[in-house]
Amino acid sequence: MSGCCADGCSKVDPIRTAQLRQVLWVVLSLNAGLFATELLVGWWARSSGLQADALDSLADALVYAVTLGVVASTLRAQAGAALLKGAVQAVFGFAVLSGALWRAWSGAEPLAPWMAGTAALALVVNLACFGLLYRYRNDGVNLRSVWLCSRNDVASNLGVIAAAGLVAWTGRSWPDLAIALVISALFLHTSVDVVRSAWRQWNGEVPVVRVAPPPMR
Repeated sequence: MSGCCADGCSKVDPIRTAQLRQVLWVVLSLNAGLFATELLVGWWARSSGLQADALDSLADALVYAVTLGVVASTLRAQAGAALLKGAVQAVFGFAVLSGALWRAWSGAEPLAPWMAGTAALALVVNLACFGLLYRYRNDGVNLRSVWLCSRNDVASNLGVIAAAGLVAWTGRSWPDLAIALVISALFLHTSVDVVRSAWRQWNGEVPVVRVAPPPMR
């Protein structure tokens, strides 16, 4: 007979958990590499959009690291991790907003080809991460927050590529600043979504049910 925990037990399939840990290590490493690449290129190319995307990759790497620590923990611990991740998203959202405003004040024009090329590379990497995480998107609020981060990455990359095209076409910097503001809004929206769901689970308002895989025949 199985026991129960005062703060909720998470029914975990050991094989699925081991597979999830491997996936999280892969996507964490990929996002750490993207952060370094986009930050350096974004600084050199004077692109607020790329620098915002770089912070997005850093936030994701931190999110994946926290998730690794609680992947087999109690539901309350997972909710606490999701709350932390929601707070991280909010901090980075305001950081991106501040950077975009500073870039608007300085008036530096970004280098569109470098923006587009780096964002295209990031898109390929993030689509791979999205595919790896897709099967785990409904495994509780903690993993849902991870999947939301991956989904946001793909949207951000597409936005930066579009902004690079507009910068090249118009010869103006405003599309780059606009996509940085959109990424900031995406950070903040995700933060509110994750914190709201995690707070309910923290207080025991929303039970999380793991759907067991079908038996082997």
